[in-house]
Amino acid sequence: MRVPRTTSEPGESTGLAIGAVAERSGLAVSALRFYEDHGLITAARTDGGQRRYPRDVLRRLAVIRAAQQVGFSLAEITEMLAVLPDDHHVTEAEWRALARSWRPQIDERIQVLERLRDQLDQCIGCGCLSIKTCMMANPGDRAGRRGPGPRYWVAPAER
Repeated sequence: MRVPRTTSEPGESTGLAIGAVAERSGLAVSALRFYEDHGLITAARTDGGQRRYPRDVLRRLAVIRAAQQVGFSLAEITEMLAVLPDDHHVTEAEWRALARSWRPQIDERIQVLERLRDQLDQCIGCGCLSIKTCMMANPGDRAGRRGPGPRYWVAPAER
């Protein structure tokens, strides 16, 4: 097992080198640079220009990865994380507030996934009318008036 690289003894305030953050977070160095370029994370610079990240960047990166896994775009994640200050260690209360603010959007995504799972073999409101039940569930492609695509998956069913 490799020990993450730092430039100081544990507990000192110089921060983690980019390689240590990459190793510990499971992200590529290029991803860390990308996130920094897009304002999702911040790093201080040494006199030699090397990045040094605060240790709590690991939690922020974990939250970013989790949000991506449930389908949030980087723009949405950036907006959600904007409420967290990056100039101090984020408190437990701040993380809790962030988690609460994400809950409605996550609940909505869960509902969409449940509809997808439950209606996968039924009419999805796409307008193809090729399954026998489509003619009954979406006569004359009524769902098409609600917009393009699988309307019964992307919005609550109003058949």
